[in-house]
Amino acid sequence: MATTLVLIQLAIVLAMIFIGARVGGIGLGIYGMIGVLILVFGFGMHPGKVPIDVMLIIVSVITATAALQAAGGLDYLVTLAARFLRKHPEQITYYGPLTTWLFCLLAGTAHTCYSLLPIISEIARKNKIRPERPITVATISASLGITGSPMSAATAAMISADILGGKGIELKDILLVCIPASFIAILVASFVQNHVGKELEKDPEYQRRLAAGLLEESKETADNNGEYAGNPRAKWAVLAFLLGVVLVVLFGSIPSLRPSFNIDGEVTRLTMPETIEIIMMSIAALILLVGKADVKKAVSGNIFGAGMNAMVSIFGIAWMGDTFFNGNLEFFRSHIAEIVTQYPFLFSVALFIMSIMLFSQAATVRTLYPLGIGLGINPMALVAMFPAVNGYFFFPNYPTEVAAINFDTTGTTRIGKYVINHSFQLSGFITTFVSIAVGYLIITFLY
Repeated sequence: MATTLVLIQLAIVLAMIFIGARVGGIGLGIYGMIGVLILVFGFGMHPGKVPIDVMLIIVSVITATAALQAAGGLDYLVTLAARFLRKHPEQITYYGPLTTWLFCLLAGTAHTCYSLLPIISEIARKNKIRPERPITVATISASLGITGSPMSAATAAMISADILGGKGIELKDILLVCIPASFIAILVASFVQNHVGKELEKDPEYQRRLAAGLLEESKETADNNGEYAGNPRAKWAVLAFLLGVVLVVLFGSIPSLRPSFNIDGEVTRLTMPETIEIIMMSIAALILLVGKADVKKAVSGNIFGAGMNAMVSIFGIAWMGDTFFNGNLEFFRSHIAEIVTQYPFLFSVALFIMSIMLFSQAATVRTLYPLGIGLGINPMALVAMFPAVNGYFFFPNYPTEVAAINFDTTGTTRIGKYVINHSFQLSGFITTFVSIAVGYLIITFLY
């Protein structure tokens, strides 16, 4: 009877995830909250923990990033990146992905790659390199950057007190494991991708478009002469944002730098989520000041909108997941704890599948990681598994993938006949497998 009840609740949770994903946008959060309503009022389950810290970190980081965008800082960085990439066109399959990854590491969102993808595609095309090779790895690398960025909502969820933060895992641990693991994974994927597909001049789709006169130089790169022509104070906004990133990494790596307080005889230290919130909201003000940016422009940009969508989604989905898993934790402990503990890679498979459904690394972390903690999985093993939450490349309908396909005017980046046999699949699986494997090697030797 207990098993049947749990399966019914699981079916409801999965149904809400599926419907919310189909609706898109804030739909995940809305239908996640319907799931909470059913579990609490229908099954009498105690509500799980609301991911307040993660939501507030998203607000603070996205506010700073949106301010940077409003000040022209992101465009300024894109100009610098484009200048660098054009100087090394023969290495575009390596440098292109590393650039989008670095952008995401700094900004905490994969949406920063939109401005770089057309540049990468055009540089490859002009140098007779099959654009599919660099642009697919670059798209995957942008998402991979989230699982190593001190600015991302997913990393914020990892270090929250009720997940790994409560197990003694600090920001520096995640950075030390995930950044080198991601870097190596990107290099491996780029090397493999460099040998995938026909050479550009032999590709039938490219030849068809060329013969039909469909190929013209994209405006995104044709109008860019390598010089930034926007807000002259954009570079100061960039420096202000980088200051925020450095401070977050510094306070996260050296906890003793964070202030401590004596409350009723008990000494407590400022938590990392609170530190990020204070620093990044203050940095947002500094960016607006030194960059002379319009506040209205900051909230109307795509960065702010994407961040708010993420916050609403996590609010509903993560609360539903926490309610379900914690409400049935004893059931999972008695039925699957021993198996998952012996074969922890099975939990990474669950993370991968859940991320496909949720389309969000942060929501996946908030939904499943509490279960991993409850099952007694080694916290550092959970850190090594972090890249598994990037599985949403499996279906080619994530905005960055759709954009990448459209930016490749040669048609080499494509969706196959069976949908899942698309251009991003190989790079996605390589980066996921390699980064997790390297992560395990790092925790084995360093921890």
